[in-house]
Amino acid sequence: MCLAIPARVLEVRGHRAKVDFGGAVREVDVTLVDARPGQYVLVHAGFAIQVLDKREAEEMLRAWEEVLGA
Repeated sequence: MCLAIPARVLEVRGHRAKVDFGGAVREVDVTLVDARPGQYVLVHAGFAIQVLDKREAEEMLRAWEEVLGA
């Protein structure tokens, strides 16, 4: 089973970006997507694999909060 987590892009430098996973800031590879600060990306195994629109990202984050709160 593979899990991908939404994160907000804070900063992009070349093929690396700092992203915020709801308070945990990490660096990920953005080679596969055209990500810009302020956008949301779906991250799997250290790679941003898809750019998400804000509404979609917020829905996914709410779902994660429900799962983690259970």
